[in-house]
Amino acid sequence: MTTDWLCKHHGDLSKEQLYSILQLRTEVFVVEQKCPYQEVDGRDLEGDTCHLMGWREDRLVAYLRLLDPVSQGGDVVIGRVVIAPEARGQGLGHDLMTQALNQAGKLWPELPIYLSAQAHLQAYYRRYGFEVVGEEYLEDDIPHIGMRKTPFTQG
Repeated sequence: MTTDWLCKHHGDLSKEQLYSILQLRTEVFVVEQKCPYQEVDGRDLEGDTCHLMGWREDRLVAYLRLLDPVSQGGDVVIGRVVIAPEARGQGLGHDLMTQALNQAGKLWPELPIYLSAQAHLQAYYRRYGFEVVGEEYLEDDIPHIGMRKTPFTQG
């Protein structure tokens, strides 16, 4: 099945795209993972935040956001990484990470990339050159760990 990838600056999102993004994130992060928290955190429309979306027909099936390094203290920050439940197990997560690293490299070349990973996904992100930074911590009762990819390991 073909996935159409779009990476858009927040100012270029249609209201339908933004609605689909918020709907998928809430479906997975709040409902499925049973984490009642303020999912719409104010960062989606700040700075030069970009939204990477994978579409199959008219359904958003893969998503993450790229927070610009100016607003994040020097690192590009990948966050809100999500695959729709019905699209899991098809390698879409790998396609999403490949797209994310390509987009980050185009938008902000030679800058480190940071993400806050669920702790059980450390090996997954290591495949893409991310290394653990800091100690494990709880976020919404889910163990997380900071991971960073330096410019020297990009590509």
